Amino acid sequence: MSDAILFNTIPSQGLVAPIFTAEFNSGGQYTSVDRIVLIGHKTATTNWPLYTPTPVSSQQQADALAGPNSQLREMARIAMANAPALQLWIMAVADSALTANVTTLTLVAPAAGVGQIVIMGELIQIVVGSTDTATTVAAALTVAIQAYYNPLTSAQLPFGATAAAGVVTLTAHNKGAMFNEIDIHVPNNSSNVFAPSGVLTIAVTTAGAGTPTDIATALAALGDNPADFVVCPWSDSTSLAAYAAWSNDVSGRWAWSRQTYGHVWSADVANFAGLTTAGLALNDRHLTLLGCISPDGQGSPHPSYLWVSAIAARLFPWLTDITYGNISRAQRGLSLIGLSPPRNPSLWPNYTARNVLNSSGISTWEVAADGTVLISKIITTYQQGPSGQPDAVFRDIQSVYQCAEGMKYMRAELATLFGQKAIANSNPGSLGGLVTPADIKAGLVGIYSVLCANGVFQDADTFAQLIKVRLNPSNPNRVDVFCPMERVNPLDILAVNATIYQQYPNVALLPQAA
Repeated sequence: MSDAILFNTIPSQGLVAPIFTAEFNSGGQYTSVDRIVLIGHKTATTNWPLYTPTPVSSQQQADALAGPNSQLREMARIAMANAPALQLWIMAVADSALTANVTTLTLVAPAAGVGQIVIMGELIQIVVGSTDTATTVAAALTVAIQAYYNPLTSAQLPFGATAAAGVVTLTAHNKGAMFNEIDIHVPNNSSNVFAPSGVLTIAVTTAGAGTPTDIATALAALGDNPADFVVCPWSDSTSLAAYAAWSNDVSGRWAWSRQTYGHVWSADVANFAGLTTAGLALNDRHLTLLGCISPDGQGSPHPSYLWVSAIAARLFPWLTDITYGNISRAQRGLSLIGLSPPRNPSLWPNYTARNVLNSSGISTWEVAADGTVLISKIITTYQQGPSGQPDAVFRDIQSVYQCAEGMKYMRAELATLFGQKAIANSNPGSLGGLVTPADIKAGLVGIYSVLCANGVFQDADTFAQLIKVRLNPSNPNRVDVFCPMERVNPLDILAVNATIYQQYPNVALLPQAA
C-alpha cells in the first residue's frame, strides 16, 4: 500500500498563504442494517395503505397500522415476543376478494358453573348461572370473545362474534383459506360445563377460501431496501413463483446487478406425506418452508403464520450476527415463545420424521418434555445443483446468511479501502490515489481473515493461497477476483462409539483412536 499521504479536499498544490488546516474523513466502521418484514392482512377499518413497508417498534404501533385482531397484528406480536430488539417492518396485502371463515358455536342447556373454550390457544371463560338459558350463555360468550385481550402476551382473537338464539357466530376478521387453520377447542375436563357431549357444538358453516393474488405487488414494493427476512406465510403456487422471481440470482435481489439479498420464510400445512411432497417439488436456496401439522382437531392451537413469524424472529439475532459467530451456530433447542405444540403427542415429529423432512427441503421443530416448542433444524429448499446433482452447499439456513452478511461486510470494507482509487499494475511512486491488484488481494485476505476470526468463514491461509486478483484483459477499468470462501458449519450431529468393557484388555490390543 502507499506510503504517501492522500487528501480528499485539501489541494496538493497551489497553497501559498499560511494556514493550519485539517480535513475529516471516515476511517470506516461497518454497521449492518438488517430488517425483518412481515407480510399479512390488516383489518378493513384502518387507513394504512396496502403495499407500504412500515417500521414498527411497539404493539401499539402494530395495532394502529394493521388493526386490532388482524393477522398482521398477531404476526408482529409473536415476532416481538421472540426477538424484542429486532428491526421490524410490516406490510399489508389485500383480502377483499377472498372468503372469510364462519364458524358457529351452538349451546344446548349448559349446567351452572364455569364454561371454557380455547380459541387459537387462548382460554376464554365465563360463569354460567343456574337460571341462564342457552341464549343468555351465548350472549355472554360473545361478549367475552369480542373483548378478549391477554394482558401478559397482548394476544387477541382472530374472530368477531355475534349471538342469536343460543348460537355464537364467529367470523374471521381476515379472509382466506389460511384462516381455516384457526383452532377452536373445548377443554375436556370435569370443571368445564361446556365439555359434556352436545352442550357446545362447533361447526364450520363457511370455509375460508382463496389466497392473496397480490404477493408480487407487495414484494415489488420492497424495492432494493433492506429486507433480509421476509415472512410471507402463503405457500400456494402463485406465491411461490413470486418469491422465486423476487429473490433469484439472475435479475432478482441476489443478482450481481442488485446485491440487496433477502430470504423468504414461509410455511406449508399438511400431513407428513404432503409436507414431503411439497418440499421435494422445490429447489430454491432463497426460500425456507416450515412444516406445520395439518389441523385435524388435534393440531397446534396456533396457525402457521404465527409459527413462521416466531421462528424467523427467534433466529434473526443469530443469523445477522457476524461478530461473535452466532450466524454459524447450530440452532437446535432454541425455545419459541408463544407457540403450543399439537395436543396429541403422536403428531409431534420424531427423529425419523424430522430427518426425512429435512432431507426433503422442509424445516422442522420438536417438543421438549415440558411441552415447549423448540427449533429442530431450519433449512432452505435447495437440494440440487444446476445439473440436477445432489448438492448440500446451500441447504443449511446458515449458508445463505453467511453469504449475504459476509459479502455485505466485504463490500463495505472494500469501498473504504479502495473506493475512488485508480488501478495500475504497479505503484512505484507509492501514490495514495493508486492501487494495484496486489493491494486488492492483500485487502481481501485481511477482510476474509476478520470474517474467519468472527466465525463466519474459515481457513484464511488456504484462502490466501487460492484467491486470484487480475486486471480484466478487455476492460482496463475492471479488476476480476476469484474469491473461494469456506463457510463455518453448524455442529448438528455428534456421533459417539461407546464401546463398553467389563475390564480393559491389554492396551496394545485395543483399537486405536484415529
